[in-house]
Amino acid sequence: MDDRDTETGAMTIGVFARRARLSPKALRLYDRDGLLVPAQVDRFSGYRHYTADQLDTARLISRLRRLGMPLDEVAAVVAVPDPRDRADRIAAWWSGVEADTAARRSLARYLTDTLRGERSTTVTNIQEREWQVQEREVGDQLVLTEQRHTTVDGLSAWIGEGLGRLMRSAGTTGPGDEGAGASGAPFVIYHGEVTEDSDGPVEVCLPVDAAPPGVASRVEPAHREAFVRLTRGEVEFPQILGAYDRVDGWIRAQGHTPVGPPREIYFTDFMGAAPGDEVCDVAWPFR
Repeated sequence: MDDRDTETGAMTIGVFARRARLSPKALRLYDRDGLLVPAQVDRFSGYRHYTADQLDTARLISRLRRLGMPLDEVAAVVAVPDPRDRADRIAAWWSGVEADTAARRSLARYLTDTLRGERSTTVTNIQEREWQVQEREVGDQLVLTEQRHTTVDGLSAWIGEGLGRLMRSAGTTGPGDEGAGASGAPFVIYHGEVTEDSDGPVEVCLPVDAAPPGVASRVEPAHREAFVRLTRGEVEFPQILGAYDRVDGWIRAQGHTPVGPPREIYFTDFMGAAPGDEVCDVAWPFR
């Protein structure tokens, strides 16, 4: 028997669930999260009723969830009224999924190659030259600074925003423009691992001659560091992991000890660089 209100055409949650090929449990979840609110709820019994014109939305939600789309993103898609705009949003989200999958695939290949004692194909596909470890002495530096705990999802965006704020405070336009307050290239210090589970912290620093009032600053102490110079293509994850391993391995092979956290030093315009342009040093202080 089709348990439907003959006057309004509203369906009980059981009937609607069967028509939508969803479970009542899922419908209750979607109601709770505002994804698919019943057309009416009996004020005495609390029974939910749905209408036929809600079936397309229910089926769309179901299929998006089968894609693995998070509920908050599903809600954003459902809230878009134009089907073509919905399609564009789904396509953009899926492109991000594919990019993330490609990065994970590369990381898995890097790890398996490393554990097998092989030079990683992930690195050699991008890196056409052998990284040469160099040494240098770095003097005391007064730096403007911002520090934050962040996981990998928010890392890139925060680094860009944080360095931007420091550069504006110093009155400089970016790496390479050292005439308006900056005295050296900006750098990013990783005081702890940054993954999906570990949140650093991470510190962005900009060397300056003098700290503007009201801007956090500190002195980065003098040190000796080992480093390799990377192109923009080599900075991409997970290729950059090989650079950290190369510097750390060299330090230990020379009988030295890493001291202090590693850092990435961006000495030119990263966003304007071509894949083969040198843009960054991966450096590690040692003694």
